[in-house]
This record gives sequence, C-alpha cells and structure tokens, in this order.
Amino acid sequence: MVALLQPFINMLIDIAPIVLVLFGFQALILRQKIPHLKRVVIGFILVWIGLTLFIIGLEKALFPIGKIMADQLTSLSFIGENPSWFSYYWVYIFAFAIGFSTTIAEPSLLAVAIKANQVSGGSIKIWSLRIAVALGVAVGISLGSYRIVTGIPIHYFIISGYIIVLIQTYFAPKDIIALAYDSGGVTTSTVTVPLVAALGLGLASTIEGRSPLIDGFGLIAFASLFPIMSVLAYAQITHYLNRRKNNAI
Repeated sequence: MVALLQPFINMLIDIAPIVLVLFGFQALILRQKIPHLKRVVIGFILVWIGLTLFIIGLEKALFPIGKIMADQLTSLSFIGENPSWFSYYWVYIFAFAIGFSTTIAEPSLLAVAIKANQVSGGSIKIWSLRIAVALGVAVGISLGSYRIVTGIPIHYFIISGYIIVLIQTYFAPKDIIALAYDSGGVTTSTVTVPLVAALGLGLASTIEGRSPLIDGFGLIAFASLFPIMSVLAYAQITHYLNRRKNNAI
C-alpha cells in the first residue's frame, strides 16, 4: 500500500493544473456555477484513479514485456550466428503486429473516429479509419525496426516520408487532409507509446553496435508519420473508386 501511495500523489500533482484551469476559468472568467458539480468531481476522481493504475501497469507490465520480447527476438540462439538484416524478420513481423493491435486499442483514435463519423454524416466509417491508421502505424514501426537493425540514419526516412506526405496532401481530397494529420497525432498516446518505446529501446540495447540513445528512440516518429500517409492513401483510393462508380452510372 505504501508503494501505491506515491504514484497516486504524483498523479494528483500532475492533474491538479488541469483542474485549476477548468475550475478557475469557470469561476473567475465565466463567473458561472459548474453544472452537475457532483458528477464532475466524481469524474475527476475516477480519472485520477484510472491514470494512476494505468501508469503503474505500464511500469510493471508493458515496459518489461517489450524489453523481454526484444531480447528474445534478437538473441543469437533464436536468429542464428552471423545474422544479416533479413535474419531479424520475426522482429519486423512482431513490430507490425504490435503496431496494428495497439493502435486498434487506442482510446484516442476511437474518439477521433467516432467524431469524424458523426460530423461527416457517416461518409467516414469508424472501422475503416481505425484500420487505415493501424496499418500506417504497423508499417511505420516495422520500417523503424528495420532502421534500428541496419543502423541507417533516421533523417533519411523522415525527410523522405514527409516529401511523400506533401505530395499526397497536394492531390488528396481537401476535406480529409486535416483528419489525416490529426490521425498521426492520436497514435502517440497512452497504449501505443509505451510498447513502441520499449521495443525500440530493447532492440537498440540488444543489437550489437546500436546506441539506445541514438537508435532506440525514433519509432514513435514513424508511428506518427506513416498513419498520415495511410489515411491520405485511403481517402485518395476511396475518392477514385467513388468517381469511377459515378462515371459508370
């Protein structure tokens, strides 16, 4: 119980500025009573408890699991002696799978997908958007894992990726561009980041010649960049198919 007390105190300190800003603006700027005050207070307490337990879970489970998986997938007893970049194919498969699954489970992506479906009148499907984003994250993390294995500088990938995004942005339907860029942001949230960071640091720590500081970080950048590509590609393909369907009619 003593060990659990400190995380609860730390989380209370972390969320206190949010509470002060919201309640302060309501009382001092708007000068109105907070509607349903009891429900709001209960909600903040639940958020406080939930975030604290989530952080504890990350430290006790997700980070260690990511490190253990990276150790096992890169051990010489598993991939063989004198490995090449292709010998790590299970690392790429695992990175793809973990990127896809964690993104599908991302609460912030679900919230964005639901709102996008509502404001678009149903033209943007919730599952279609989630799958498009998840595929982008999966491909990005797989490519990022390949970068760690080979040691290729990250700026080659990032610069090339954003050039592709800029070209896509020029040709994509204008009503999807803002959503595509936001989709890249929501992937760097509570579920995806811990596992992706643990995987990157684990790979850099276990592969000979890699620095955890230089090579271990950067996977999250891939997880933010490639969903923009995948959502723009999804919009462009959908727009093309709809145009062909209308021309056929």
